[in-house]
Amino acid sequence: MSESTVLGKHKLSPKVGDQKIDWKKRNAERKEQKKRIREAKLIKKLEKQRQKEEQELTEKLQKEDKIRKGRHYTVSIALPGSVLDNAQSPELRTYLAGQIARACTVFCVDEIVVFDEQGEDAKSVEGEFKGIGKKGQACVQLARILQYLECPQYLRKSFFPKHQDLQFAGLLNPLDSPHHMRTDEEAEFREGVVLDRPSRPGKGSFVNCGMRKEVRIDRRLQAGLRVTVHLDKNQSAESKVHKGVVVAPHVPRTEAGLYWGYSVRLASCLSNVFAECPYKEGYDLTIGTSERGSSIDDVTLSPFNHVLIVFGGLQGLEASVDVDQNLEVTDPSVLFDLYLNTCPGQGSRTIRTEEAILITLSGLRPKLATTVQSAATD
Repeated sequence: MSESTVLGKHKLSPKVGDQKIDWKKRNAERKEQKKRIREAKLIKKLEKQRQKEEQELTEKLQKEDKIRKGRHYTVSIALPGSVLDNAQSPELRTYLAGQIARACTVFCVDEIVVFDEQGEDAKSVEGEFKGIGKKGQACVQLARILQYLECPQYLRKSFFPKHQDLQFAGLLNPLDSPHHMRTDEEAEFREGVVLDRPSRPGKGSFVNCGMRKEVRIDRRLQAGLRVTVHLDKNQSAESKVHKGVVVAPHVPRTEAGLYWGYSVRLASCLSNVFAECPYKEGYDLTIGTSERGSSIDDVTLSPFNHVLIVFGGLQGLEASVDVDQNLEVTDPSVLFDLYLNTCPGQGSRTIRTEEAILITLSGLRPKLATTVQSAATD
């Protein structure tokens, strides 16, 4: 056999080293490798999809948790400013106002309406208390003290200059509500005042939130405004300022379930307590209090979003109805959904308004909670 023939046979049967290449096996290995690559890509894709679904589920649960955790109903009370006339000195007038503020804070009241039952048309806190026995100023003084006590201590100098109505307010017991923060207290929300301090274009204003560092918010606002700030969770310790976002004052209540103080509103008469309601849908449950009303023990509350509880002055709600020229009724019970005696069988001939607030809110608290829970599960 010739050498060329042998070489030709070598070309037709290639070898790697001393072994013959198995093409069938090699093709099978390539297919298996491609299959593993496809499977790895599919697993990676499924893993990304699973992570995305987990993230969406977590966000959904957090949102639902916020809804469950938040409080979406409000509690308002209304009382005449003339209750201060029951006190015999400026110190006692101030202390009486402090008792009312403490009672409202303890029971998480969201709005206090001070109405005028003497026809003096008081609509703002501008003015100055002229002294015991002088006509007027009771509504204004009560509203001013209530506002002062509700304001966090570190903001009071910004909003309350020295005033005769507040000369004894420093002696009152603090409300110590959740939005009255300490300097180093960590919190999701804080109250603050916009500072008159320049900032670069495109950057927000600086806010004093009672912390060691100022807070830069997300927008430019007028200096001197009181704002509710949602602080950024991821704050850098090296940063010269904190970062935050301005939110509506109700957000701590509706999203985090925190009691965030009360607002104060002045009404020139009893009818304006209802007519000037700050909620678009109005008060959907109104309760009047009187010793001539039905017993609180026998009442069941209907579902509500905004409840209003009205207290009378020294002569009761009847006196407020008589003075109000907008009302053509003589029986105050027709103005309310419920007209309740919140302390049946009382041992004293009279119950003072500051006492009535505590008694009434204490008696209504379990009924309000039960009604809200029932409505939430329906």
